[in-house]
Amino acid sequence: MTPPSTPTADDGRAPLLQVSGVTLQYKTEQHLVTATYRVSFDVFRADRFVVLGPSGCGKSTLLKAVGGYMTPTEGNMRLKGVPVRGPGPDRMFVFQEFDQLLPWKTVKQNVMFALQSSGKMRGQAAEAQAMRYIEKVNLVKFANSYPHTLSGGMKQRVAIARAMAMEPDVLLMDEPFAALDALTRRRMQEELLQLWEDTRFTVLFVTHSIPEAVLIGNRILLMSPHPGQVKGELNSDGSDPVDPATGRKLSDRIHDVLFADRIEEQEALHHG
Repeated sequence: MTPPSTPTADDGRAPLLQVSGVTLQYKTEQHLVTATYRVSFDVFRADRFVVLGPSGCGKSTLLKAVGGYMTPTEGNMRLKGVPVRGPGPDRMFVFQEFDQLLPWKTVKQNVMFALQSSGKMRGQAAEAQAMRYIEKVNLVKFANSYPHTLSGGMKQRVAIARAMAMEPDVLLMDEPFAALDALTRRRMQEELLQLWEDTRFTVLFVTHSIPEAVLIGNRILLMSPHPGQVKGELNSDGSDPVDPATGRKLSDRIHDVLFADRIEEQEALHHG
């Protein structure tokens, strides 16, 4: 697949989403957990912005906060210059779980549901919008099928169509392909990129997979282990190129940044 062309973050545009010094905390029965610590980044319109880090670094918690389901302990988030103060149809989620569809509704009805319940569209307008995005994810033949008759990859396509039919400012994707087998996962990644080429939507994508981050993202934010802090940001064109100066791939550089602390600890133990 030819790597998609990508926007750049330094072309003079104002950020669509600004995350500034965000610390996120939540309580368990025993502890107050700090999920992220003073995280900052900007997402620009049509970015494929990937947040990459190990399990437990606060990636999903950060996505929930952008979605308006958590309030930062410190810092702030702005969408189009307006503070994020709760959920809204300008931010739509796609999760990794297959049970995010309503089992008693058909594919078309599931996609229409968000449009109708939000009041964005009703009747024939909602149906036409739903079918437009069902066609984009290549599921027209299954528009009247129920979720239990679909494969995992097809269910994820329905979830993507449902979110995109709302035409949100930002599509929030929380490891949406992690539960799929390797071949289906790769196909879904390529279909997502093709869909992006068609509509140039803005996506904030969370993953712990380095290869997936390199393929999906034009910008990749690297997070440290718990509590999550920004370790760096890299650009990608989806091809994992070899740097002629070092002879190393982008994925190798990402690995080095993500696991530098562990390597140093191991070396210290070895030499100690």
